[in-house]
Amino acid sequence: MTTINDIITRGFDCHQSGRLAEAESAYREALEMDSDNAELHNLMGVLKLQQNDTLAALEWAEKAVLLKPCEYFYETLFQIYIRSEAYEKIIYYAQSVLEKYPKNFSLIFNIALAYKNLKQYKKSIEFYEKALKINPSSYQGWFNLAHVYEIEGQAKNAVSAMKICHKLKPKDKDTDYFYATSLMKAKNYDKGLPLFENRQCRDLAILTQTKSYPNLAAPEHLWKGENIKDKTIFVYYEAGYGDVIMFSRYLPLLKNKCKKILFQPQRPLIPLFEQSGLGIDELIDGYIPEKDLEFDVHAPIMSLPYLLGLKGQNVFESPEGYLFAKPELVEEYKSKYFNTDKIKIGIKWQGNTYFDKDRVIPAEEFATLIETEGTHFYSFQTFEGSEDLKKLTKKYKITDIGTNLLDFGQTAAALMNLDLVICNDTSLAHLAGALGIPCWVILPYEVNWRWHTDLSHCDWYSSVRLFRQTIPGEWKGIFNDIKLLIEKRLDMANLNHKGDRAIV
Repeated sequence: MTTINDIITRGFDCHQSGRLAEAESAYREALEMDSDNAELHNLMGVLKLQQNDTLAALEWAEKAVLLKPCEYFYETLFQIYIRSEAYEKIIYYAQSVLEKYPKNFSLIFNIALAYKNLKQYKKSIEFYEKALKINPSSYQGWFNLAHVYEIEGQAKNAVSAMKICHKLKPKDKDTDYFYATSLMKAKNYDKGLPLFENRQCRDLAILTQTKSYPNLAAPEHLWKGENIKDKTIFVYYEAGYGDVIMFSRYLPLLKNKCKKILFQPQRPLIPLFEQSGLGIDELIDGYIPEKDLEFDVHAPIMSLPYLLGLKGQNVFESPEGYLFAKPELVEEYKSKYFNTDKIKIGIKWQGNTYFDKDRVIPAEEFATLIETEGTHFYSFQTFEGSEDLKKLTKKYKITDIGTNLLDFGQTAAALMNLDLVICNDTSLAHLAGALGIPCWVILPYEVNWRWHTDLSHCDWYSSVRLFRQTIPGEWKGIFNDIKLLIEKRLDMANLNHKGDRAIV
């Protein structure tokens, strides 16, 4: 006679071998014999999770815990909650789970992960640290803890955690890349830049070139910092527009090391670099047949500070305003858009959202600034996000210049007519900084490595000031502070009657 245990065993064997439909049939047959069997409900939860049916998985797993609370069933339930992003439900169980199973690494790790995803970072750190006391060799635990340390501005702690990850996974490129960003956020570029060569986008940059120039830009021709005084180097873009603008500061230093620089930026940057020079001998605009392109070595642009051997504060050094706008184009934009005695302020609220949406500022947050008397605002928002300008123009007079800007040469010329730029973390901030234009950058709670952890100081551009969220997702406080600062500077300018329009 077939027993329920025989049926469960048959179902489990099918489950382990990946025959999920047969396993489910067996589990349901067994449930007809024992509808309150907690183990069967848990197995059905696991099976439904494997089938990506999280709603059904939740029903089965929650019933399993209800029938028989045990740490194994809680582990299944928490995994399903994580998959379905039901982080609040994990927090609901957190205290009781911690009391019952204080040594269960998986449960405490998932509690920490839930707090992290809910942006309750201090609680997340608390539970990651608890989990790592149970299992100090957990790579994932240290990696996640490092990330939360970084979010909280605890750069030194993040470096320490990533150092452990580096020991747990030596010679792992992903680990070394994130270790590098932790080091650089803590301003340790001497150790960070060599590891930054493991960055994922560097492989993509080289791949891009080897697809176009498979013989010339092969790995064996990659510049490794050796003497190239009598050689031609091909430097090419990687990552975003802002990255290329930021790292182009090193091109004049490179010129002192080589005979000739060929440089390929993204096409919209071509007019800007044509005007700025930077020691570039030839700008490559689009594809050139391999037989017509001649160089000895090549390098992606973000490798330059490492390859040039820059150390300490030399990493940040660059001429004041190292990029330039075309003078006649500056005058053209001045007569067309900027013929006013008011303080002229350019704004932008959104950049590329493919990798990071936290940097996007709701356009309507700028309303409190636009109400400031004696100012006129210009929208530099282009492409994605430009539709949000309507939220402001319904009530306020704003000049939309962004829709008329086709490249960074035009954008630079327009920016030169401003008294101030206020924007999110985007390429416009890098362009303003590289031009030496006063710029206030509004940063989210979690910031990119390049902005470090200083309160308002920017190491890369002397004309840039940083404003940071103090509460994740909360912008109002920053904008209130900025409004007060603008009003204060305007009052000072009016009091002095000296016509000095600088407000930073």
